Amino acid sequence: MKPKRYDPVAAALKEDIGDSDVTTDFFVPETLHATGRIIAREKAIVAGTGAAAEVFRQVDPATDIQISRHDGDEVADGDVIIEVRGLARSILKAERVALNFLQRLCGIATLTREFVNAIGNHSAKILDTRKTTPGLRALEKAAVVAGGGVNHRFGLYDMVLIKDNHLAALGGLSSFADRIRRLRQERPNIRIEVEAEDLEQARAFVELDGIDVILLDNMTPAQIREALALRRNNLKFEASGGITLKNVKRVAATGVDYISIGALTNAAPAIDIGLEMTHVPG
Repeated sequence: MKPKRYDPVAAALKEDIGDSDVTTDFFVPETLHATGRIIAREKAIVAGTGAAAEVFRQVDPATDIQISRHDGDEVADGDVIIEVRGLARSILKAERVALNFLQRLCGIATLTREFVNAIGNHSAKILDTRKTTPGLRALEKAAVVAGGGVNHRFGLYDMVLIKDNHLAALGGLSSFADRIRRLRQERPNIRIEVEAEDLEQARAFVELDGIDVILLDNMTPAQIREALALRRNNLKFEASGGITLKNVKRVAATGVDYISIGALTNAAPAIDIGLEMTHVPG
């Protein structure tokens, strides 16, 4: 039997509503109908509309949902993102969870777009990392794409990334080349990336066959350029560590292929988004 797929919307609703919404059930008439408009209160890039719509569906499948602005769209203060029509009780029960998803995911998309815009015409791709909220990785990585970024590996299972602790556990580089060759034989199509902490390591990794990407960790633009001068065949380079909106263009100007930024998903500020509800007579 396959394990049941994790549903972040269902988990969030269970966490918020529990066995009932005491306030809504006691104070809001059972048959009252309403319209709710989810409105941006600041400039942002939209993401998470699918998750927000699913919140309303799971609370009440009869709720009519109209998505006005789609993931990747830019909105300004006052723009309607989603409009819902149905029972007032259903809209109120779904409101907070739907907004939580939108505020979080729009924040990620907006910050990602800022980094993408900051590098200008340089060809580097802005990547996310695995620094995501547990249980929300798929949604947060989709938000990065909505903002114009590119997804790095989704998890530990779909790509090799050898970091300093892996090398420490291995006891150094002596058997490293051997293991790369064996991995290539057993998993010929898997992408292999290795982290270099300094230029000496980068030089050593460049000489090895079978590596697709070298991650240059916390290196200055000058060091990155020096590492890129070592490039051979189709080897790619990724810069990471200490990347901010102030320095990302300088890093991109080195000619590096990828720039990975953990802050996209672990430090993006929430966007101010609200729901305004209107009673529908009759």
